[in-house]
Amino acid sequence: MADAITYQLIDRVARITLDDGKVNAMSAPFFAGLNAALDRAERDQPGAVVITGRPGVFSAGLNLKVLPTLPPDDFHQTMLDFGRTMLRVFTLPLPTIAAVSGHAIAGGAMLMFACDLRWVADGAFRIHLNESAIGLTLPSWAIVVAQSAIPIRWQTEAILHARLYTPGEALERGMIDAVVAPEQLLDAAQAAAAPLLALDAKAYGGSKRRMRALTVKWVTDLLESEARGGMPSPPK
Repeated sequence: MADAITYQLIDRVARITLDDGKVNAMSAPFFAGLNAALDRAERDQPGAVVITGRPGVFSAGLNLKVLPTLPPDDFHQTMLDFGRTMLRVFTLPLPTIAAVSGHAIAGGAMLMFACDLRWVADGAFRIHLNESAIGLTLPSWAIVVAQSAIPIRWQTEAILHARLYTPGEALERGMIDAVVAPEQLLDAAQAAAAPLLALDAKAYGGSKRRMRALTVKWVTDLLESEARGGMPSPPK
């Protein structure tokens, strides 16, 4: 999975690309690879970070085929890594843009919502927090991240009712910032990053931490207990 997550620095914009050749399902190697890329970004201190996926797929979220087969300790560690990694993106002291290249399902939608801006490829793609539909209770951190991006008017249908959205429907509801042709996505995200490069990096990072500090502390305190009780346990 390390090779499936690549990092490039282009005109002061760090581009992190998720491409495992499949659906960018999330597991322990995925979180390790994404954290390694975020480490590089924090060392390089670019003006902005763009996170994108492979054509047609941003991420399908947690690998629900692998997760139930894990030993209990590995299962719970994976759930902790999931929450910690998404919260790291959410609090990264740099401007972040999700260049959503296709389907963003469950954890993939959470990763999109964890970014500061969301530019989405047009097409027959799904944006979907589907947990209520498949019998999974959302952890508190995921609800906080989703609520930060979804206007109050639409939070019940998106988070609780597991409403599926096309890119156009998500744009109409103010959940994303723009929909562009797939072949223009990366150029559009790069252009969206341009005005962010002029911001004072220290002030941006400090204000971002303060803006989210109370809710992030609250959900971080719940991570351990919810990782053990918030989703179905794997078979013993």
